[in-house]
Amino acid sequence: MKTIKTGHKSGFTLVEIMIVVAIIGLLAAMAIPNFLKAGETAKTNACINNLKVIDGAKQTWALEQGQQSSTIPTPADLVPYLGHSGKVMPTCPIGKTPYIINALSMAPVCSNWDTNTHNAVLPQ
Repeated sequence: MKTIKTGHKSGFTLVEIMIVVAIIGLLAAMAIPNFLKAGETAKTNACINNLKVIDGAKQTWALEQGQQSSTIPTPADLVPYLGHSGKVMPTCPIGKTPYIINALSMAPVCSNWDTNTHNAVLPQ
C-alpha cells in the first residue's frame, strides 16, 4: 500500500495576520487618546500644585517678614520658601510661563489659565 505524503506546513494565514493587526489597531485607537488626556491632566494637576506651593511660600514669607496683605512679594523673596525645589521659581508645566504672584491677600494665578490650556481639570 502506498502512503500519501502531504506537505502540511504550519503557520498563520494572511487572514489570521490581518485580523490580529486589525485588533491591535483598534486597541491603539482607543488607548492613545486616553494616554494624551492623562498627560494633560497630570500637567494641569502639577500647575495647581505649583500654585498651592507658591501660595504657602507667600504666607510663610509674610509671617516671617511681618508684611501687610497689600504687599506683593517678588520671586526672589519666595524662592527660599519653596521647599526642596527652592532653587528657582516654578513655571507652568503646560505653557512654561511664570506664575502671577499677586498681593498677599490674593492667591497666585497661572498666566495660561484663560488660554484653554488647562481645560482638563479646571477647579469649579
